[in-house]
Amino acid sequence: MSRKSIFLSAGIALLIAISWFGYHKVTDDTYEGMSIIPEQHKDIPLFKGLKPTRSQYVIKGNHWEDIYDFYISKLTSLGWEVEHVESALDDNDIENDWSGFYSRWRKEGFDGELWISSNYNQFDDKTEVIFDKTPIHKSTSWIEETPNNLCIYETLNQEDCFVIDDKSKVKGIKTLINKAIDWDDGKLSNREKTSVIDFGNMKIKVYYENDKEIYFQSKKGTKIMKPEPEFFELTTLSQ
Repeated sequence: MSRKSIFLSAGIALLIAISWFGYHKVTDDTYEGMSIIPEQHKDIPLFKGLKPTRSQYVIKGNHWEDIYDFYISKLTSLGWEVEHVESALDDNDIENDWSGFYSRWRKEGFDGELWISSNYNQFDDKTEVIFDKTPIHKSTSWIEETPNNLCIYETLNQEDCFVIDDKSKVKGIKTLINKAIDWDDGKLSNREKTSVIDFGNMKIKVYYENDKEIYFQSKKGTKIMKPEPEFFELTTLSQ
């Protein structure tokens, strides 16, 4: 074989290798932030038009209601059982119509719980959908009735509290705490800050620090939650 042929063959092989690497790199990046990929599961259909973008799927325009109807119908027909679902359709405030829905599903043989949520991003004019696979955890409801207001003490030694009497905020804080996962693993990790939320008939200590998990502790036990931005927005507590 001539030297020219050798170089040509080597060049073609290198080009193929680079193309292969580039393809897989793009593929890996596309699904990098996802815990589950619907296209890899026959019983998790993908709403027509949704495109993967690292941690979520997107589609141009406001389609969250169509997506909501699609998954409520399709997943049920494929043997999934809904554990919990919330949507802006349950809220009479038209200003919240963009907020979308959140749902949790279980199915025999599926190791964990399937979470699907969607919202409309008004600024970019696109609907965003997140699929997530999580272990099955228990979440005990600590707060049954929504009080008219609640008191937040930013530190344990603070004498005066910050009162929140906005019904939607009080309900939002209650929902987040109730949805937090029961924590039975014993010792809590250290956190820099400790605050108290007083619901009237129950005081809940909040242990938090920057982007670390949040611990809730009350007479009913201990819960743990991701550092949800919504929680800090509703409570006005600073991370």
